[in-house]
Amino acid sequence: MFEHRVGFVSPLDGLNLNQIAPGRRDGSISEILADVLLREVIGAAEYHIDLHAGDLEELLLPFAGYALTGRPTSTGWVRPSRAPTRRASFPSHSRRDDPALVPTALLPLTSHLLPLACCPVPFCSMIAHRATTFTESVIREMTRIANQHEAINLAQGFPDFPMPAPMKDAACAAIRGDINQYAITWGSPALRLAIAEKYRRWYGMEVDPDREITVTCGATEAMAATFLALVDPGDEVIILEPYYENYGPDAILADARPVFVPLEPPRWTLEPDRLRRAFGPRTKAIIVNTPHNPTGRVLSRDELSLIASLCIEHDAWAFTDEIYEHIRYTGTHHSLASWPGMRERTVTISGLSKTFSCTGWRLGYAIAPPPAANAIRKVHDFLTVGAPAPLQAAAAVGMAFDAAYYNHLVRDYQERRDIMTSALTEAGFRFSVPDGAYYVLADFSALSDMADEEFAKWMTRDVGVATVPGSSFYHDPALGSRLVRFAFCKKTATLEEAARRLASLPARV
Repeated sequence: MFEHRVGFVSPLDGLNLNQIAPGRRDGSISEILADVLLREVIGAAEYHIDLHAGDLEELLLPFAGYALTGRPTSTGWVRPSRAPTRRASFPSHSRRDDPALVPTALLPLTSHLLPLACCPVPFCSMIAHRATTFTESVIREMTRIANQHEAINLAQGFPDFPMPAPMKDAACAAIRGDINQYAITWGSPALRLAIAEKYRRWYGMEVDPDREITVTCGATEAMAATFLALVDPGDEVIILEPYYENYGPDAILADARPVFVPLEPPRWTLEPDRLRRAFGPRTKAIIVNTPHNPTGRVLSRDELSLIASLCIEHDAWAFTDEIYEHIRYTGTHHSLASWPGMRERTVTISGLSKTFSCTGWRLGYAIAPPPAANAIRKVHDFLTVGAPAPLQAAAAVGMAFDAAYYNHLVRDYQERRDIMTSALTEAGFRFSVPDGAYYVLADFSALSDMADEEFAKWMTRDVGVATVPGSSFYHDPALGSRLVRFAFCKKTATLEEAARRLASLPARV
């Protein structure tokens, strides 16, 4: 029996092979393949293609550019003698009972792709193994489900209110002023100067804008480029969990081994001995995210001091994700690079998306000592070349905002947090009130026996409020199976409507 997935096969009209579908009408190869595959394979019916040697030769000769040869079998499967020598438009798929056998009707066929919603699985060596070891973003999947059911999207962390008007005006002015070509790969001089001034003003750090700052397409790219630039295959990278879902795939794409250290609920604190045990001879780096996504925890000075001492002791990097640095309700944000001995072993990553409510602009940056910055810049160059030039010009304007902007930002978010936490308490969720960021990681055990993914989709469909399943923040899904994450970066009116819908939750479950 076949399973099916979306694949492609190239039509080559004019090549008649009625032997490929005995008893069917004559037709071009594209018509015959579409008929056979769509009618038989997608219906999960077992299908064998009888081919004689002459038919096989006729089928393969037009595709000699792939240098794929083989022999027919009694069931119409071909055993290839070697792999294709150039990229094909359709992978060679394996039959379950003999992985070396390739179905003749699904051989790579050139170009001009014709979508066919079927093909045998598993995908073979045409797909890199690393891409099979993680899934698509669950957060963005929940956004699609929210849109499908017209639910309030408290899953993905993007605001539904406008960004600051002066930055929008500056972006429009830059576009009209013809700042529309490539900026310097590692960032426009004006933006790098503005970032350096920010770190001097906020954290007392002296940063060289010409040698230490790389502007990237979001903090997400900054983290990925940092992994690829500084982590070798087989290195270990410590990740505090629950964790933002990108960190695991970042490690996998760099061929590193993630080592997970749990934060201790209910306050999500860092247990010193457990962290010490995680460091070892292969430790290359630790990811430090504070304020923390998804828990909202702001790491204390003592916790950061412990991390710093272990990095120094084990000669390890700290990759700090500080994207929520200005959204805090209690505690103080400490930048780990400002610790003694940490400036030369820290890559500080942040961006504009959260602070200036412009998640779609995709502007982030990495600050690193010059040798590391040089490596990050090279990787960044060949990943994305550079961030959008007119938006960089506008970002420099935002970086110059005074303290009044940041005070107002925190006050507004604290109001949103209070609406969210009150609604969750009344609905029966259990959680720790976040110290920073704009998320609540909530336990729904008292409400339902459903698993997190089922519960999140049910909430989206039946209650009209979308969340993120907690398992997406853990390497072992069972650890988050009773949790969901709510994002409250929304207008107060949006959150009040979400609260109204959540009020009906106890009666629905």
